[in-house]
Amino acid sequence: MKVLIAGAAGQLGRALQATAPAGVTIIAPPEGEFDILDDSKVSAVVASAAPGLVVNAAAYTQVDKAETDLEAAEAVNGTAAGRLAAAAARAGARFVHVSTDFVFDGMSALPYAPDAAPNPIGAYGTTKLSGERQVAAAHPKALIVRTAWVYAAQGNNFVRTMLRLMRERDELRVVADQVGTPTHAAGLARAIWALDAAGAAGIFHWTDAGVASWYDFAVAIRDEALAIGLLDRRIPVVPIRTSDYPTPARRPAMSVLDKGSSWAITGPAAHWRDELKQALAEMKELG
Repeated sequence: MKVLIAGAAGQLGRALQATAPAGVTIIAPPEGEFDILDDSKVSAVVASAAPGLVVNAAAYTQVDKAETDLEAAEAVNGTAAGRLAAAAARAGARFVHVSTDFVFDGMSALPYAPDAAPNPIGAYGTTKLSGERQVAAAHPKALIVRTAWVYAAQGNNFVRTMLRLMRERDELRVVADQVGTPTHAAGLARAIWALDAAGAAGIFHWTDAGVASWYDFAVAIRDEALAIGLLDRRIPVVPIRTSDYPTPARRPAMSVLDKGSSWAITGPAAHWRDELKQALAEMKELG
């Protein structure tokens, strides 16, 4: 089976390539050749590749910048997602689109089910919800996978940022009243392959298991990195409130996702801390 990946150079795109099942041929054109903002290029690449599956792992993820760059965020997260889905539908290919916990407002006391009513509180979440709706309209059998707090051994993400700051500073102050679930890109990639293989369609949620605040996550990064020698000193990590660290974009206070329907297909995910250990070990191996 041929699988065309949009956003193949990103952390999830690389993870999808690394975890591809036997018998899958990955088509990962360079961004210049597969410009998802160019309708004619998208149509030409999809038609030429003739894939059985198209996976959209591309996204505008700069949450704060999206507040003042809404047009660009919508172009990638909304319009381009719908364009890719439409091209896949014309080619008779299945389509997987990756979305986010930020489509919810974070006011729930319980994990969000896939059929919970979205209510984004920022531009990033608004554009991702727009993408979900455009994908569903263009490709009614598409699989939409919402996830959260994704990181990998490579790329720009919270784990790598924390490690850098822990080497540079004598103390870190990290928000403790925003709760979600860290998700290793490798586990998410394996879940996407499994969900597609099972013929899943519609909206599913998938993250690693467990719950954490950003503060909990930072403390775990420090302690696990120290244990394997990625850090050589133990700096204090201080919990703070969201109000102590104002940002242009509001973020959901509670964005834990209910994964019951996806885990029924993929099996339960590993706990986020176990996945973090794997990612840090990979970082050490990569140097």
